[in-house]
Amino acid sequence: MTEKENNITCSHRLTRNVVWNLLGTGAPVCIAIMTIPILVEGLGTARFGILTLAWMVVGYFGLFDLGLGRALIKFVAERLGTKQTGEIPTFVWIAILLMVLLGGFGGGVLFLFSPWIVEEALNIPAELQAETLSAFYYLAISLPFVIASIGFRGVLEAHQYFGIVNIIRVPLGSLSFVAPLIILPFSQSLSHIVLALVYLRVISFFVYLVVCIKICPELRLIPKFDMEKARQLLSFGGWMTVTNIVGPLMVYMDRFLIGSVLTVSAVAYYATPYEMVTKLWIISGALMGVLFPAFSATVSNNPRQARILCKQALKFTFLLLLPIVLIIVTYANEGLNLWLGEEFADNSAVVLQLLAVGVLVNSHAQIPFGIIQATGRADLTAKLHLLELPFYLLLLWWLLNSYGIAGAAFAWLLRVTLDMMFLFGITYKKDLIKLPSVKEPIIIILLSALILYAGTLISDATVKGIFLIITLVTFVLTSWFFLLSRNEKIWLSKYFYKSNLDNT
Repeated sequence: MTEKENNITCSHRLTRNVVWNLLGTGAPVCIAIMTIPILVEGLGTARFGILTLAWMVVGYFGLFDLGLGRALIKFVAERLGTKQTGEIPTFVWIAILLMVLLGGFGGGVLFLFSPWIVEEALNIPAELQAETLSAFYYLAISLPFVIASIGFRGVLEAHQYFGIVNIIRVPLGSLSFVAPLIILPFSQSLSHIVLALVYLRVISFFVYLVVCIKICPELRLIPKFDMEKARQLLSFGGWMTVTNIVGPLMVYMDRFLIGSVLTVSAVAYYATPYEMVTKLWIISGALMGVLFPAFSATVSNNPRQARILCKQALKFTFLLLLPIVLIIVTYANEGLNLWLGEEFADNSAVVLQLLAVGVLVNSHAQIPFGIIQATGRADLTAKLHLLELPFYLLLLWWLLNSYGIAGAAFAWLLRVTLDMMFLFGITYKKDLIKLPSVKEPIIIILLSALILYAGTLISDATVKGIFLIITLVTFVLTSWFFLLSRNEKIWLSKYFYKSNLDNT
């Protein structure tokens, strides 16, 4: 194998890994789309709303890894980029040890506060409190396994073994939705459903452990504890922890406030379109999952390559996402009616439209976010989130009380828009990666968001169709003449020419 093929930033390898990530995250999403309506009908709106809160709690308490998962990817990728591979086992096992201990601490905190969350913080019906409490206890037990699994997966991602990661992810991710369906004919209890999910998380931990050691045999020998490397991991991870606390708080606080101010049924009307539309993050997630280790390996010793990767990521995030979001915004009501029924469509259509626009904006924000952290400046993203948090919570509280769950969705849209602009500004002003300007991408993204928001105001079916056709045609022409490079146009032309020949 040549040096070029070994390079973790080889364009062919990166493209293949992005495709693997899309398949790995997209397959469970397809399963979710098919299973969620059955779960809503089988569990009832209230129980399903609580189940979404339980999923959210596990996601939020993942912050107890103290940013070590992201730190581990960064340091392993850096060592691979600079050929200092002898240090990798020490970084890995120190990180895993710390993550298991911190996961145990996080699980203990969740276990301790579960009665208060269930009985006081949320408006959970009295008849559902006992099974909800048991479900939260099971989730607390699973946290050390969840967090340590993130570490082992990070090792594989730093090596660009995304094919293996996704071969594991697809069945485990799909079973997260299929397992509740299997249990549903026998029990509607949330505790039984969550216990099955916990078993899956434990199995996931051992699968990642075995595969990681088999593929990276140097990990079979556990080195001595190195305090200096632990300090490096915790130093980077410390600021990541601030982001991990504040970021998910801004992502998930809307559901807690909805459950507190309104009802758990309102949580379901908000969380269901949220869970559906944020699955589009698989596109930016697939890109940034691959590009973060690539940025970490190149941003210091090969800035030109890092700059090329950044521009390509912005372009293809825009090209892939905008048409999908446009269709969702235009036909949100009709889609929800077909998927979940008229009641959900009436309550959730506007929420889905606003959140879809926000996902488009936020997906682009992930690129400067990843660049900033790849340069080791996790403190900048953490400070930005600390600054945003109080203003967002005040805005969320006001709009939620004034306009209900649609107000909560609009508050989230405003927050992610400002966040994107600040992240691009930091990347440019701090000269973390030499871009000629950040005005162009910001203007393009904001104009697109404004056009999409206009689509949320259309109710007439004929006008919707005209709006969709005009906007899609304009998008295709603009992309062809202004966004795609000459080589990309040649490749597309050859691809479609070949497809036409195959069909004749």
